[in-house]
This record gives sequence, structure tokens and C-alpha cells, in this order.
Amino acid sequence: MASLLQGTLFEMSAQAPPPSKDYYQLLVTNSLVIWRCWRISLRSESRNAHPSEQKNTHQDFLDDVNLQVHVSVIFGNGVLKYVCGLCQQQFDYLERLPKDLLLNVILCLELEDIARLSQTSRAFKKIVLLSLQICNSDELWEHIVLRYCDTITSEMQALAFDVGWKEIFFTNKLQLQKKIHRRRQKVEDDATDVPDQDHALQT
Repeated sequence: MASLLQGTLFEMSAQAPPPSKDYYQLLVTNSLVIWRCWRISLRSESRNAHPSEQKNTHQDFLDDVNLQVHVSVIFGNGVLKYVCGLCQQQFDYLERLPKDLLLNVILCLELEDIARLSQTSRAFKKIVLLSLQICNSDELWEHIVLRYCDTITSEMQALAFDVGWKEIFFTNKLQLQKKIHRRRQKVEDDATDVPDQDHALQT
């Protein structure tokens, strides 16, 4: 698990609330909290000013109430709480798993458990997008269809390319046959609409 905590743990940038136009960056590594500020001003003395940078250890950040207030004002209380949790070694390892590894974990679950994982992840703001993305990914649903369906025809694969494997899985056999038939008819119609090249050259 230690390998998941290398490099940057968290990074966010934002502009200060009006009327200020200053720009801030918050960076958290496995040992430091780095706070950067770019002063934006029309005054000539500020035009060549370099951005300021403040580096704190995790414990120093937890003890620096003034800096925490700045983080809360610029990025919100939610971000402040999350960063304080990182500084207290409260890591969400699920969020840091590589996508391919997380997909392999999900593939070991039953279908009902995958649905529950998708619903449960809504409570975790940091992993909701990733988990929903994976739970709805075409790659995952292709594996599910291959697991639960006895026969996968070339026409089913072609239809899945158009509508996605999740749609294939939740479509009953009768509706699936209708969709395949409509797609086959469309392909045939498109083929007849293309003029014969030899005939076109002769005319």
C-alpha cells in the first residue's frame, strides 16, 4: 500500500473570491503541504512579483490555524477537512488504486454487488466519478455479458459497438433480436444507397 502514497496525494488550484483576483495552489505530498500564491494586481510594483510559496510538514499544517483559514476561504471546508485527514494519515486507498486494478477487483464481484458498489460510492465524493465510470464502463459490461451469456454472435458484437455492452445485457432476447434485425436492415439499406462505382465512372 505504501507504493500508492508516492508523489502527490492531492492538488487543487483556484482563484480567490471577489474582489481579489489572486490565484492559489494547494499541493499535498506524503510529507509536505505546499501553499502557493500568485498576486494579481494592476499596480506596477506587483507586475514582476514572483509567486510566494510556503512549505509545511503535515504536523505544521495541522498546527497552523491561519493557513487553515486561508485554505477554507479559497477551497472550502470540505477540502480543508480532506487535507487535514491526509495530514493525519487518513488515506482512502480505494481512490488511489490504478483503474485496471480496480476493474479487476470489480470483475470478481457478483452483479448485485457491483450495483451496490456503484450506489455506495456516492457517499465518497473523491471516488464517486471513478467508481461510477468503471461500473458503467463498456469494458466491464463486456466481461459481464461474456460471463452470463452462452452465445455471442458477430451481430451482437456489432450492435454492442453501437449501443454498448450494458445495453446488450439489460435487453431481453426478443428486443435484442429486434434491434439486431433493425441494424442489419440499416446496413443493407446503406449498402444499396451507395452507387456502383463502375456505373458512376461509365456515366
